[in-house]
Parts: sequence; C-alpha cells; structure tokens
Amino acid sequence: MNNEATPAAAPAADLGLVDSLVQLSFAVQGALADVAAERGLSVIQLRLLGVLRDRTPGMQELARHLGLDKSSMTGLVDRAERRGLVRRAPAPHDGRAVQVSLTAQGQELARASTADAGLRIQALAAHLGEAQRTQLSLLASTFVTGRIAGHTGAAE
Repeated sequence: MNNEATPAAAPAADLGLVDSLVQLSFAVQGALADVAAERGLSVIQLRLLGVLRDRTPGMQELARHLGLDKSSMTGLVDRAERRGLVRRAPAPHDGRAVQVSLTAQGQELARASTADAGLRIQALAAHLGEAQRTQLSLLASTFVTGRIAGHTGAAE
C-alpha cells in the first residue's frame, strides 16, 4: 500500500436513509461473518468474544448486550466454554449469579478477531476520502450514542 492521500470518492446517488443503512449493515455483517467463519465461529460467538474483551458481565447483562433470551444465552456460553474460550465463576456480590470471562485462549481469539474485523471494516471505507471517513465516523457515533441513550430519532 502506498502512503498517498486517498482521493475523495465521487458523490454517489442517494439511496435514501433506510436502503443506505441496510446496505451498510449487510456489508459490515458480511465482513464479520467472514472473520467468524475463518475461525470456526458463528457471528453470535464472535459478538460474545467482542463483548467479553473488556468486561466480565453476569449472564443477564450478557444476554442484554447480545439480545438473547436466557436459554439461548446459556447454550451459547456452554458451547464457548466447551471450546475453552470462556469460563464461568460465581459473582463476588451474589453467589447465585454467574459471571462470564474470557480464558487466555478466548482473549487471544478475541484480539485476533478484533484486529481482523477492524481491517476488513476499514477496507469497506477505503474508497472514501479522509474527510468522508471522519464524517461517517461522527455520524455513526451520533447514531449509536442516540440509540443507546434511548432516543427514538423522532422529531423533538
């Protein structure tokens, strides 16, 4: 790769908000699916590793992060535990609750997967100029932050 500045991409026809976001989602999900498949993981297993990279949540919190019900969450963690990627331990504040954390093998797989996914997702925007990548990042950050805060996006 050369170090020359990437020229700004030519203006594209506006697909509209819904189609644009859906197509972007497909592209990102495709990149994540490729990363997962190359490591013998499902996309939800890859997401599990991503969530556990920097936290040790309880099963309920983990289920909330991943949008899964209790039985699906239990099965997902069971499979990851059998592969040696995660471990369960009693929560220090409540012996009945269980916390999930990555094993050393899980940490290494999460690190490598995160790096690979980052490269692939960056490649999706390689045709954009620096200003466009910055604008996309800011817009996506605003979108995600508003969604997490519970904003509906309705006119206020």
